[in-house]
Amino acid sequence: MKNMLDVFGTCCFTELELKKRVPNSIFKTFKAVQRGEAELSLEIADVIANCVKNWAIENGATHFTHWFQPLTELTAEKHDSFIAIGTDGAVLSQFSGKELIKGEADTSSFPNGGIRSTFEARGYTAWDLQSPMFLRGEEGSKSLYIPTAFVGYKGEALDKKVPLLRSIDFVTEQSQRMRKILNKNSQEKIINTLGIEQEYFLVEKKFWEKRQDLMLSGRTVFGSLPPKGQELNDHYYGTIKERVEKFMNELDKELWQIGIIAKTKHNEVAPNQFEIALMFSTANVAVDQNQLTMDIIKKVANRHELAALLHEKPFEGVNGSGKHCNWSLSTENGENLLDPESLTEDNLDFLVYLMAIIEGVDRYAGLLRTTCATPGNDHRLGGHEAPPAIISVFLGEALDKILDNIGNISIENQEPHLLEIGVKNFPRIPKDVSDRNRTSPFAFTGNKFEFRMPGSSASASTPVFVINTIVGTVLKEYGDYLENTQEKNIKANVIKLLKDRYKKHKKVIFSGNGYDNLWVIEAEKRGLENLTKTVEALPVYLRKDIISLFENSKVLTKTELESRYTVYCERYIKQIYIEATSAVRIARGEIYPAIIKHSTLMANNINAIRSAIGIEEVIGADKAHLIKLLTYKEKLKTILSQIESLLTKGNKINDLYEKAVYLDKEIVPLLNSLKIYVDALELQVSKDLWPIPTYEDLLFKL
Repeated sequence: MKNMLDVFGTCCFTELELKKRVPNSIFKTFKAVQRGEAELSLEIADVIANCVKNWAIENGATHFTHWFQPLTELTAEKHDSFIAIGTDGAVLSQFSGKELIKGEADTSSFPNGGIRSTFEARGYTAWDLQSPMFLRGEEGSKSLYIPTAFVGYKGEALDKKVPLLRSIDFVTEQSQRMRKILNKNSQEKIINTLGIEQEYFLVEKKFWEKRQDLMLSGRTVFGSLPPKGQELNDHYYGTIKERVEKFMNELDKELWQIGIIAKTKHNEVAPNQFEIALMFSTANVAVDQNQLTMDIIKKVANRHELAALLHEKPFEGVNGSGKHCNWSLSTENGENLLDPESLTEDNLDFLVYLMAIIEGVDRYAGLLRTTCATPGNDHRLGGHEAPPAIISVFLGEALDKILDNIGNISIENQEPHLLEIGVKNFPRIPKDVSDRNRTSPFAFTGNKFEFRMPGSSASASTPVFVINTIVGTVLKEYGDYLENTQEKNIKANVIKLLKDRYKKHKKVIFSGNGYDNLWVIEAEKRGLENLTKTVEALPVYLRKDIISLFENSKVLTKTELESRYTVYCERYIKQIYIEATSAVRIARGEIYPAIIKHSTLMANNINAIRSAIGIEEVIGADKAHLIKLLTYKEKLKTILSQIESLLTKGNKINDLYEKAVYLDKEIVPLLNSLKIYVDALELQVSKDLWPIPTYEDLLFKL
């Protein structure tokens, strides 16, 4: 690979590239449009489109596509070539401002929750000026990717980007307002920042192709743990295998080419599990880059004869995969509003923003939990380094103490504490303000909050636009209070506000072990919600306070919110049906014949020994083994029949949520029971006859 600095951004159309190619007046207008201070005229769009087209063609592009993020958690793209025919019949390249600004897509072919009927197909993709364009594809046949929003004919949000952009506007507007209230002369723009850590598994593609459950549902519905899993902790931060290293190197190169700063890569806790972390960016760009990263992970893995698994829990008994969203607010000059070092006796700004987040999380904990409610996450949450379903906030001892004593103690910046490790001639290490809590769903980690609950396959947009909305809402209320209070002493008003809100919402702060059963009891005493699974969480979207939250912030209308509820109910139903149908087909078509074959071989061997020796005691253990095997076989047949019968019954339920609850109550427990018997049979049947790759194959043969 070339020098990474020479590679970086070569396939990304940056603002610097635009500035080089257009007149200064055009660039200034573009920046004004970005800031929301001007409208983009078709004339300006034509100039920009032409220079983008020229740059793309110079770099091997033949097509362009409006790249968007429908409610599938994936991305979508339709490619059109730059080739056109002139009036004289000559072939030429063409790309207009109209084509740059707007595209069309069939809205009824994407999940829309009833907003668009089958006969109401027209929808639009609209250029997002905040996110840079980039090139992807094979050399000599690349496409120009234009990040866009996806809306219906009447402007309804049908994607993940529109509510995210609305929420960014809302939270930054309220943050800037608060900044002006606290600091009269502040005119700085506030930026919503996000850094995402992405976990994933890699397995041999040849094994993945032999597992219908992995191919179709993303997880193994069957699988017995091998004698060794992750208990020796030898995979975490371990030496990266040569084959994986080659995959990671190619992944880095592809990401760097399109301007994505892939910063960190390492082995994760489970065998064949890995993590990649991207550099902090604006929330909008960070979400786009994470979606790209997931797609590129899969494509690069395929080139290396590997399959990348982004499911939250592809293997039972070892760590699942999450998507850690590190969220913060900063000024345009780089000052982090969540930096505790800014806290002094005369500057309480940090505490205001901190308290707004704490209050928002407490009041809308159920909504935050619902953003992570998927069938895959139902398997992941609550163990193996995934947070529990109960939403709580971890701050650390130092911040807990400050909040407990607001107004009673002086606050001063102090020299950082140094860690003594008892070794001579060894550098003393500065300690952070707080420890870290791996079981906390929403933890303060130095100058940001890390939301650890989202699943690895999900779009980060949903949890982020919810965080933005709840924090912006509370900041608006704080701003109203501070602007309307009669007391002129701003510091006194802030302290009064902080003390009052902390008293009401400190119940959401928890620093202990989230896996301890005592926490469930304690959380219930505190009045915290415990939505343990998806079907319990989904109705939160329809609560009156949630509808009011989104309507008042103008992030989602009632109709748009209800559509998401419908889409997510449908997603749950389809996922369970895929898992159940895959399990039935594998068990009946592959495992059952293997059991019959193994049983027949055993029976023949038993009869042969009986005929040869005639001593019944010699074959006693073999007969017991065969009886056990046949007993499990009959259990298997019974459960398979039950699943098929109940799936047929479920098909007759029309109400989506009623059907989801039915599947959770009737099918999910049966799938768990089926797994118990299949896993037991795996240990009874000869390895040579077992028809599907085992956990040992999937987790250790790479």
